[in-house]
Amino acid sequence: MDPRLERARDIVRREAAAVHQVGDRLGASFVAAVDLILGLRGRVVTTGMGKAGFIAQKVSATLASTGTSSIFLHPAEAVHGDLGRVDAGDVLLAFSKSGETEELLVMLPHVKAVGVPMVGITQEAQSTLGRHCDLVLELGRIDEAGPFGLAPSASTTAMLALGDALALVVQEGRKFGPEQFARFHPGGDLGRRLMKVGELMRTGERNPAVASGSTVLDAIGVMTRTPGRPGATSVVDREGRLLGFFTDGDLRRLIERGLQNPRERSIDEAMTRNPRSIRADTFALEALALLHQFHVDQLPVVDAAGRLLGLLDVQDLLNLKIG
Repeated sequence: MDPRLERARDIVRREAAAVHQVGDRLGASFVAAVDLILGLRGRVVTTGMGKAGFIAQKVSATLASTGTSSIFLHPAEAVHGDLGRVDAGDVLLAFSKSGETEELLVMLPHVKAVGVPMVGITQEAQSTLGRHCDLVLELGRIDEAGPFGLAPSASTTAMLALGDALALVVQEGRKFGPEQFARFHPGGDLGRRLMKVGELMRTGERNPAVASGSTVLDAIGVMTRTPGRPGATSVVDREGRLLGFFTDGDLRRLIERGLQNPRERSIDEAMTRNPRSIRADTFALEALALLHQFHVDQLPVVDAAGRLLGLLDVQDLLNLKIG
């Protein structure tokens, strides 16, 4: 085996071990930090220097995207005017492996003077950072994974895991769910997956429907004239409530059984009664899973009273690259 490959595997294993260590050390201080953030009137201000600073920025971004207002404060800039970003009602979340980062320590008294509680993420609670903080989330001693153990690697991985754990447990405490995600993440793949069926369904002339009592030929005509030809039609009563669903597959099976006089055959006899349907507030990703589960290409969309609102076609989901 190429020795570089084995070295790479060793680095990954060392970083994984550091994350496991941090997980095992979680205790009462972590719960207290979660409660502190959930009770905030202001924001979580994250800070750190160098590689720890990059982790602090990422954790701030994760907090902000999961319902907790957050900004990153660069320690070196803080003492040159940016301390004005920190106000009563905020909490400072400080990242430093050693707990002895000079730029970080210089700003701490000024933050404390504003009355802002401080949470330290550091190797030891007895470090200078740890002693100045109200709460400490201890990483424990971590040996870096790279050559000579000098470059931040295992420690920053552990910091990131701990920061993610804090942000995501806080998210759960806020009951920040898919609807909030959809509002905060309107773009990209995540935004598409969090779209609602109501945004995707076919309506108006693209939503084929025939009235109960129509003939099979009437249904075929509607299916043929519908733009996009979805190959299906809903069957509704006078109030627009869904009674049945008729597809190309149903027609094919009728022909195989010797269908005669489609002008006289009632659609009520040929349709699938009480068909599966979906609600407009269902998420697109969930809708795709249902289509796969039921082995169907279309689902009628109904409201709480069972009235037809539209038609969801699997092709519309695939065109958006959902799933």
